[in-house]
Amino acid sequence: MPKALVIERTGGPDVLEWRDVPVGAPEPGEALVRHTAIGLNFIDVYHRRGLYSLPSLPAVIGLEAAGRVEAVGSGVTEVSVGDRVAYAGGPTGAYCEARTISAHRLVTLPDTIDDRLAAAMMLKGMTAEYLLRRTFAVKAGDTILFHAAAGGVGSVACQWAKALGARVIGTVGTPEKAALAAAHGCDHVIVTSKEDFAERVWEITKGEGVPVVYDSVGKDTLLRSLDCLKPRGMLVSFGQSSGSVPPLDISILSAKGSLYLTRPTLMTYTASRGDLLASAAALFGVVRSGSVKVEIRQTYPLREAARAHADLEARKTTGSTVLIP
Repeated sequence: MPKALVIERTGGPDVLEWRDVPVGAPEPGEALVRHTAIGLNFIDVYHRRGLYSLPSLPAVIGLEAAGRVEAVGSGVTEVSVGDRVAYAGGPTGAYCEARTISAHRLVTLPDTIDDRLAAAMMLKGMTAEYLLRRTFAVKAGDTILFHAAAGGVGSVACQWAKALGARVIGTVGTPEKAALAAAHGCDHVIVTSKEDFAERVWEITKGEGVPVVYDSVGKDTLLRSLDCLKPRGMLVSFGQSSGSVPPLDISILSAKGSLYLTRPTLMTYTASRGDLLASAAALFGVVRSGSVKVEIRQTYPLREAARAHADLEARKTTGSTVLIP
């Protein structure tokens, strides 16, 4: 019987329990996928803590994995038995050896993308795609600010933004991560433990500010992120690794220059199969061209995901992390 990491209650990493979980035959429209690699993402921590609600408990968390199709239900045309596939974005349930999932969420992998690379990059890479190309369309000559530039999404997004011709300002929490951010496309790196990032942004831009800030940190950065924007600039808040953002008086947006604030999600931007396939194709293209390099900097056995979560929350990880069943 396949095993999975199950949570009976929300809480710390210790709530992840390694146990047998029955997996039935795929229903109509579903595929049975045997996982070969699973991606670790900060949204997994949000689900485990209860910051983002799960449909019910007990539950299996995880939103990203790669593997091979072992069976398909009736009516499935998107994939075939034997296909190498990957998925990202939901529903939860990736922290397992095998699962059934709606076939329309699966993307067939090209020969140039191996399973571990796919598990390391699908969620982070497609997040970078929609942020840079569709939420705010970054163009050559733009100066952007990207928080957590040495993290999983940040390391992909900063390279991609650089390939689009942008000047990239990245923030990191420690001096050790600054070199990594610089190596992944950042023209300027701000160490937030040593500098006020808003003041540095204004220095770097000579008082102009930036047209867009991408912020996955949340509570610790959001208000100061608004201070980095030029008039009619956009703050893209797509995570909250430091905690939930408190209620915001929206009049602050007018006071600081008719600003825009959005809170997008990958699931919205890849809800249709057409958008999903287009996003994945764009990601495969920049990786294949070498414009974006995805580095798997940590791997853990799946059954040791609790240790991986503890390291992620302690900000000990950089780049992408993969769990191996």
